[in-house]
Amino acid sequence: MNVLETNRLMIREHSYNDIAKLHQIFSNPLTMSFWPAPFTLQQTETWVKSNIIRYHELGFGRWSVLLKETGEIIGDCGIVISEIDGKQENDLGYIIHYPYWHNGFAVEAADACRNYAFTELKFNRLCANMPYNHAGSRKTAEKIGMTKEKEFYNRRNRDIRTFLYSIATSQ
Repeated sequence: MNVLETNRLMIREHSYNDIAKLHQIFSNPLTMSFWPAPFTLQQTETWVKSNIIRYHELGFGRWSVLLKETGEIIGDCGIVISEIDGKQENDLGYIIHYPYWHNGFAVEAADACRNYAFTELKFNRLCANMPYNHAGSRKTAEKIGMTKEKEFYNRRNRDIRTFLYSIATSQ
């Protein structure tokens, strides 16, 4: 994959060299407050390794999000194939470290990944799921053209009420 670039961001494949910085983000209780729990170092290592495997097997995965201006990793964004409410989906996800919230970085990264999914990967459908009370994630999905498809209780995330947003190429 080539690096995806936006006005302010570079989005590139994770590398093992990213583990320490990503762990600072993924282990932060505020940044990960909508996840089941902040990540342990082992979980961060597994996350990076799993995505590196995905790049080789599928040609996509979750990627590091960096500020163009400084090269600093501020989060993670990308697509994985996930089981969502009993169905395999192309799942777009985004995690931006809390000091960078409310600056439009999630929208910028998610929009670039959505475009990549439809133009390069030739996907017909893309989804995003988030806890019902994660207003920032819902707004990000809506700003990149997704609409709320349904609600379900997510066994993978504390069995909490979850919204599924989606977009298809016909939209």
